[in-house]
Amino acid sequence: MDFKVVIPAHYASTRLPGKVLLKVRGKPIIEYVYRNACASGAGQVLVATDDSRIVEAVQAFGAEACLTSTEHTSGSDRIAEVIQHNAWAEETVIVNLQADEPMMSGDNIAQVAANLGNHPGADIATLCAELAGEHEARNRDIVKVVYDQDNIATGFSRDMETFAKSSGHTVYRHLGIYAYRAGFLCRFTRWPRSRLERKESLEQMRAFEHGSPIHVQMCTSPPGIGVDTQEDYEALLKAM
Repeated sequence: MDFKVVIPAHYASTRLPGKVLLKVRGKPIIEYVYRNACASGAGQVLVATDDSRIVEAVQAFGAEACLTSTEHTSGSDRIAEVIQHNAWAEETVIVNLQADEPMMSGDNIAQVAANLGNHPGADIATLCAELAGEHEARNRDIVKVVYDQDNIATGFSRDMETFAKSSGHTVYRHLGIYAYRAGFLCRFTRWPRSRLERKESLEQMRAFEHGSPIHVQMCTSPPGIGVDTQEDYEALLKAM
């Protein structure tokens, strides 16, 4: 199916500034993200960023980059600006791929786009993976998700205790990759932040509280290591 990938890249990350430009085997992290996106079969892949240093790095390895406002507070807001700037049609399927996920495979990217295309009643599609033991279950930095028999999300949270009453539903690790249609995303970014979004610091709760169906499926390949901290970066260096 036809879809685009936009990689929102914020330079001033709180825990590890400039992380997407850190080198792994001589290449910046964001280059690995971009190459994986290209391997997904997307019709267009571009990086949307708030910093000229990222633009220069992206253009240096031959990719398309778009300089966006420094006022955006989320990747969704940054992508909405790209949509409006390019006047993409409302039904355009867009995958929001995090710039700090260099091991997220092209298969997973294609999977989430296809899931949205195959489920016209869903406003968002996303992926999950099994929790790797108690340490991940108790880690608040790892978002959890449960979903019903139709693969529609019934809850997101950082705390396992939230799902104590969700008997019969397995709790999974939520992966921060999303597919949505351009028209929906532009509407979504105009909605005010919701109560649960503020409580959990999870943007998808805004859609969840508005009743927007979110399709969830197990990823087809392991997501690998995302880079939020220096420790994550060191683990990535060992893994790659």
